[in-house]
Amino acid sequence: MVAARTGLATRGVLYVLVGLLALQVAFGDTGEEADRSGALATLADRSYGSVLVWAIGIGLGAMALWRLSEAVFGATGPDGRKATKRASSAARAVFYGVLAYSVLSFAAGRKENRSGDEQSRDLTARVMDAPAGPWLVGAVGCGIAIGGIVIAVQAAMRMFRKEMDTTALPPWARTTVDTVGVVGGLARGAVFTAAGGFLVYAAADYDPAKARGVDDTLRAFAETPAGPWLLVAVAAGLLLFGVFSWAMAVWRRV
Repeated sequence: MVAARTGLATRGVLYVLVGLLALQVAFGDTGEEADRSGALATLADRSYGSVLVWAIGIGLGAMALWRLSEAVFGATGPDGRKATKRASSAARAVFYGVLAYSVLSFAAGRKENRSGDEQSRDLTARVMDAPAGPWLVGAVGCGIAIGGIVIAVQAAMRMFRKEMDTTALPPWARTTVDTVGVVGGLARGAVFTAAGGFLVYAAADYDPAKARGVDDTLRAFAETPAGPWLLVAVAAGLLLFGVFSWAMAVWRRV
């Protein structure tokens, strides 16, 4: 399906850009944020940047349509029509739909002046002001953290193999795909888990300022005893996940 392959390729571009920005942060460059907004700003500053940003938005829209089709008609594979699979695809369709709208709004000139981290804290504050708000924020944080753990475990177990057809590749190429898939998935899972943990922390202390977006979450890795080298490892992993997404765009069964 064209929509699936286009969406996966687009996801790869974003992860490669975020990984590169995070590497720059690790080595002392505090310029662009290492998140989606930073990636879009980086593209917009290049020649034909507006065209590239429009292409990213359209690609993410294609990703949303693909996931929506899986929710409605079922995904490929023997368990693709299970309710859990359909629900997962529906949630992903909503996520990528919102992401596509945000990117297309940026491309149309309706740029958000606030950083991704500020938007995350503002949204957390609004939810906390609602009835049972802290409990809702905590639940969302737990869900994101658990999702990150699941992503990491599935990557470590190489569960992506059943979604790909790499039989035509030589052994060294299959090994390479496995390696970038495992390393990239572990890094992606680590970021999701950490971001979810910060949300739970914010809910427990009733302090929206403790919620972190992708950029602040990545910078937090450099604040650990391992120092910036942990951020280097995570950033390199996110870059590799972008490369893996390109491999999925080519060899995934859709």
